[in-house]
Amino acid sequence: MLIDIKTHQFPLKYPFVITGYTFNTADTIRVTLEQDGVKGHGESLGIYYEDETPESMTKQIEDIIFDNITHEQVNEFLPRGGARNAIDCAFWDLKCKLAGKSIFDLLNINPIKPLSTVATVGIDTPENMAARAAEYSKYPNLKIKLSGDAPIERLEAIRAARPDATLITDVNQGWTFEELKEYIPHCKKLGLAMIEQPLARGKDEELEGFKSEVPLGADESCLDSSEYEVNARRYDVINIKLDKCGGLTDALEIIRLANRDGKGLMVGNMTGSSLSMAPSFVVGQHCDFIDLDGPLFLKDDVENGLEYAEGGIVSTPTPALWG
Repeated sequence: MLIDIKTHQFPLKYPFVITGYTFNTADTIRVTLEQDGVKGHGESLGIYYEDETPESMTKQIEDIIFDNITHEQVNEFLPRGGARNAIDCAFWDLKCKLAGKSIFDLLNINPIKPLSTVATVGIDTPENMAARAAEYSKYPNLKIKLSGDAPIERLEAIRAARPDATLITDVNQGWTFEELKEYIPHCKKLGLAMIEQPLARGKDEELEGFKSEVPLGADESCLDSSEYEVNARRYDVINIKLDKCGGLTDALEIIRLANRDGKGLMVGNMTGSSLSMAPSFVVGQHCDFIDLDGPLFLKDDVENGLEYAEGGIVSTPTPALWG
């Protein structure tokens, strides 16, 4: 088997601001596996808050790679994170193409559920956030990035601009427990469907036994399937991101556990091209909340990319893209 790793930087249309970070580019690695003249591809951005970079992910893969490595060995040798995600998804793509089947046939997903993604509004002034929300008029679902700085003022401005929209908010660990309890009634009044990752990872034990009027979602707190059980006691929704959990294989395990428990699921992304979104589209077949808007931030997407239609409907990935 031939293995190729390349880095690619996707410039963003505009700076994307969340709690503690501003992004101007999406810095990715792309893994290509080739067997019998057939190629499989996978893309990853890694986990920015664990300091993963294209260089560190490339080194991780190069340190364990050998010519006849198997899909199972990749998931055994590599830890969760971006490096494993890229090569795991490349293996899934290669498996589909060698079998002459789509990923949906391979995983027995039929019929394919249409997915309506959120469009994400980054942190800015309330006026600018409201204007951005209005620009996303074809998207009925919006995800609002917030910090501890005047979050309700920002939500009120967006709600005034988009009274029709389903709103969720992503705090990226930006609130304290006391602030969460203060803001929940306002979020309920504004009709929010979920509050994602309000508290810092490792400091959310206070949520055990706490009943929120607005569903709470775990993102940074639940990186992979090994962290599912503790987060299932604290949160109503688990956000699956392939860059976090290390690929589609572990994502399918989180889905199995959540379905067992009747737990809500969300599929998310770290931005990235349609090649990153395609395997996440598979995860989205099992989710209540869909966040596959990464390519909307990019100045240019990959060839055979996903299309985003009225209503935020994401086109089904074609085999020419992935899977």
